[in-house]
Amino acid sequence: QVQLVESGGGLVQAGGSLRVSCAASGSIFSSYAMAWFRQAPGKEREFVAGISYSGRSTNYADSVKGRFTISRDNAKNTVYLQMNSLNPEDTAVYYCAAKRTYTQVVAASAFTYDYWGQGTQVTVSS
Repeated sequence: QVQLVESGGGLVQAGGSLRVSCAASGSIFSSYAMAWFRQAPGKEREFVAGISYSGRSTNYADSVKGRFTISRDNAKNTVYLQMNSLNPEDTAVYYCAAKRTYTQVVAASAFTYDYWGQGTQVTVSS
C-alpha cells in the first residue's frame, strides 16, 4: 500500500502560479503511476494530469495543456503539479492518486487508481 499526502494548495489571483505536491510513503514509489485529479463544488472529479512510473510518459486534460506540468522525483517519493496561468475555473480540491503499474500508458480514468490522498484546496480569485 501507499499513503499519499498533498500540500501546497492555497489562494492565488487569476493569472498566477501555484505548485502542489504529493508525498508518498509506505511502498516503492517508483512502481506507481501517479496522477492529479480535481473536483469543484457540484461537479464530478476530473482528470488533470498523470505521469508514468518512470516519468517518461505524461498525459494532460485538454483544459490544462500548456498551463500545467506534472513531474516526479522518485528519490524524494514526490509528485508535483506546477500550475501556471491559473483562472477561476481551476478552483477545486486537487487530489493525488496512485496505481501500481509498469506500463508507460497513463490512464485518465479515476477508476484506474487504487490510492488517493485527502486533497488540497486551490482557489483562484478573479
